[in-house]
Amino acid sequence: MSTTADAIRSADAHSAHNYHPLPVVVTSAEGAWMTDVEGRRYLDMLAGYSALNFGHGNRRLIDAARDQLERVTLTSRAFYHDRFADFCTELAALCGKEMVLPMNTGAEAVETAVKTARKWGYEVKGVPDGHAKIVVAADNFHGRTTTVVSFSTDHDARDHFGPYTPGFEIVPYGDLTALSHAVTENTVAVLLEPIQGEAGVLVPPAGYLGGVRELTRERNVLFMADEIQSGLGRTGRTFACEHEGVVPDVYILGKALGGGVVPVSAVVADRDVLGVFGPGQHGSTFGGNPLACAVALEVIAMLRTGEFQQRATELGDHLHRELNLLVGGGAVTAVRGRGLWAGVDIDPSRGTGREISEKLMELGVLVKDTHGSTIRIAPPLVITKEDLDWGLDQLRSVLGA
Repeated sequence: MSTTADAIRSADAHSAHNYHPLPVVVTSAEGAWMTDVEGRRYLDMLAGYSALNFGHGNRRLIDAARDQLERVTLTSRAFYHDRFADFCTELAALCGKEMVLPMNTGAEAVETAVKTARKWGYEVKGVPDGHAKIVVAADNFHGRTTTVVSFSTDHDARDHFGPYTPGFEIVPYGDLTALSHAVTENTVAVLLEPIQGEAGVLVPPAGYLGGVRELTRERNVLFMADEIQSGLGRTGRTFACEHEGVVPDVYILGKALGGGVVPVSAVVADRDVLGVFGPGQHGSTFGGNPLACAVALEVIAMLRTGEFQQRATELGDHLHRELNLLVGGGAVTAVRGRGLWAGVDIDPSRGTGREISEKLMELGVLVKDTHGSTIRIAPPLVITKEDLDWGLDQLRSVLGA
């Protein structure tokens, strides 16, 4: 397509309108920068909702993918392949767990975790078949499948997709007392995001995750942490749960696990949890394919150095210092987040989150809005301090701060 308008017009004519993208048409990208069809450059301050933690076109990941593309890309799980054992072994070790169940997308991983918890509840805990309950948090975002939207409180994600899947109890996020009251003898799991991304990068109160861990252990309930957005370096630690010294029973991973190259997701847990599956009881043709494993193995190797976690810590501290200077000046009402991840609440007098995002786009910075008045900032972890500061300067300009 020769122009932005042409490309958008064609896309709108032939695709379902289940997204409302910013009006930019990207044709190439490198590191933290993207270029559109007309040659304009933009600083990517969203990173594919954390899928691009390691930047666009990361040479290590592209080389790993290219090498595997020339060897074998898919066997299905009908056969073993030579990257599968290494992938499962290395990912389990990164998580401090024993077993891995690979899938493709984050939503598939959440669905897999739900099935895992139910099967564990019936076969290990002894919950009567068909009576398992999973406790979740209000304002969660775990995907958009029929089961997942059944326990969503987002009307856009949920409305008119019923009948809904039963078996979920919703409690306020961050409220340990409400969570404790919701857990019964039939509860098999508590499923939480350590930091709620779509809700506006909501960080729970100090001690909350530790309290969840203690409660679930006492009640013989699985603690399942959805680290799809928060994990793999984004918050300055490999997993966001580490900020409270918490190790869940189940990690749910995706997004950055595929390095922005291929979709890779996984459920990671010990043998007493994932060992409940037998042949034919769950699966995916593409889950754990050779190409996915090759890329994910390189991601795991990069995370083992600690370099990206350190960058997220240092640049994240700088990001939050600068953003917090905007609070109280009439432009920003609140800033939340950890590491290179922030939710910024815009004073309504300055515009909606969408309007601010569009103005930033005009200045060459790409972010995304959520819940009306909030913008999310989550640049690739490879961003330089100079580029980050330039992006923040554009934000100040748009806000008149």
